[in-house]
Amino acid sequence: MLPFLDLKSITLQHREELLAAFEEVLDSGWYILGKKVAAFEAAFAEYVGTPYCVGVGNGLEAIRLILEAYGFPPGSEVIVPANTYIATVLAISQCGLKPVLVEPDISTYNIDPQLIERHITPRTKAILVVHLYGKCCEMQPIRALADAYGLKVIEDCAQAQGAVYHGKKTGNLSDAGAFSFYPAKNLGALGDAGAITCHDETLYQRLRALRNYGSHEKYKNLYKGYNSRLDELQAAFLLVKLKYLDEENEARRRIAQYYLSHIKAPNLVLPTASKDPLSDVWHVFVVRTANRELFQQQLKAQGIQTVIHYPIPMHHQPAYQEWATKSFPITEKIHREVISLPISPVMTEADAALVVRGIEN
Repeated sequence: MLPFLDLKSITLQHREELLAAFEEVLDSGWYILGKKVAAFEAAFAEYVGTPYCVGVGNGLEAIRLILEAYGFPPGSEVIVPANTYIATVLAISQCGLKPVLVEPDISTYNIDPQLIERHITPRTKAILVVHLYGKCCEMQPIRALADAYGLKVIEDCAQAQGAVYHGKKTGNLSDAGAFSFYPAKNLGALGDAGAITCHDETLYQRLRALRNYGSHEKYKNLYKGYNSRLDELQAAFLLVKLKYLDEENEARRRIAQYYLSHIKAPNLVLPTASKDPLSDVWHVFVVRTANRELFQQQLKAQGIQTVIHYPIPMHHQPAYQEWATKSFPITEKIHREVISLPISPVMTEADAALVVRGIEN
C-alpha cells in the first residue's frame, strides 16, 4: 500500500536530532515556556520575516487568540472562505463574532478577491484568508481592499508554511498570521502546536498574555485569558524540523511537477501551478472528478491511498445548521469533487509514477 502520507518516515528522517532535542528538554527540568519556546519563536519569526512570534497550543487557538486580542465588538463580521476547514470558522464563532462566507476561485480554491467587497458591511472588521492546500492567496488586491475599508487582514497559514508571495512568506502578508503545526502539516510537531506571527508590538504583548491565563507575571492577570501555550518539548522538535522545511517543500514541488507533467486523464481536473513556484508548497495535491467514489476505489484496488479534503461543506455541517438553506454552488462543487493524491517529502519519483499508472489503469 502506498500511504497517502507516510508520517513515520517523514519524522524518522530526523530521528537522532529529535531524540537529542528530547533529552535536552528532559534534562533541563523546565517544561513550560522555557528556552526552547523562546528559541523557536525567535527562529520562526526570522524565517517568516516578522519581528514577533508567539507560540500557542494549536492552529485553531492561534486564530481565536488573534481575534480575541483585537477586541472586536460582539457580533462583528469576519469574512472567510466558504470552503475552508471548519477550524477557521470555529475560531470566529468562539469569539462571539459572525463568520461571513465568501465563495472561492474555482481555479485556485482560495477566496475570490473579486467577490469580497460585496460582502463588506459597516459591521465588517476583518478578512480572514486561508492559503488552502499550500497555495498562497492573491494578497495584493485583498490588502488593498482591506486598507480602503480600514479592515484587519488575518492569514490562516496552517497549510502553507514556507510559501512565498511577491518575495514574502505567508505569515508576513497581513496584520497577523496563524499557524498550525499539527503533525501532518509541512512543518509538523510530534503533537499539537501552533504559532502567531505579527508586526505590532502591542498585539504581540497582548497575545503573549492571552495564551497564558491573561498574564505576563504569575498571579497578575490583565485579561480573561486562556491556557494555550506552545509546549517546550514540541518547540524543541519544531526547532529541529524548521531547518529542513524549505528542503522538504522543494521535494513536494518535485512530486507535484511530476504529477502535472504526467497525469493525462481527461476525467480529472488538475490543480493549477502558480507562476512563481515558491508560492506553492503543495501541502496536498488536490484533483477533481465527477466520479470521485469510483476513482478512489480504483486507486485503492491498486494499493494507493487517497484522502478527501473535505467531503462536507461548512454550510452543510450540523454544527452550523443556521446556514443549511444557504447556497454556495462553487464551494459545493469543490467539496463534491475533490480528492487528494499522495504527496510528501519522502515520496520518490517511482512512487509518483505508481500513482500515475494507477490513474491510467
